[in-house]
Amino acid sequence: MRAKLLNLFKVSAVACTAVAFNTGATSADLGLMVSRGVNAGSCSEIVLVCENGRQYPLCPIAVSVAGELVTASLYTAPHRATYVRLVPMGVGYRYAGKGIWFDGLRENALLNFGDRSSVACTVSQS
Repeated sequence: MRAKLLNLFKVSAVACTAVAFNTGATSADLGLMVSRGVNAGSCSEIVLVCENGRQYPLCPIAVSVAGELVTASLYTAPHRATYVRLVPMGVGYRYAGKGIWFDGLRENALLNFGDRSSVACTVSQS
């Protein structure tokens, strides 16, 4: 019992130290930011405006404490949404789902429909 308590204390101390001294990438490099007042399911804030003339709304499902979009629904047709999730990367962001993903840095993104088709997009935030 005493050894378990001591191990728990050590693990929590290391975790707190790691969080306190984290000097990694800024939140703007990790994912898309969402305004504080946005509710889950609101599809009007983030839209991918692409060179093929189409617009793809991105509806937040989960947002981190820092305000980063973690999971969302990407609408490729009026009633057809694909679940996408933030994938950790060194620089920029990637949101990936089944058969679709987009990579980006700030407002520039590349939307990929599988291995054979991709289109350049601009992330529009209102």
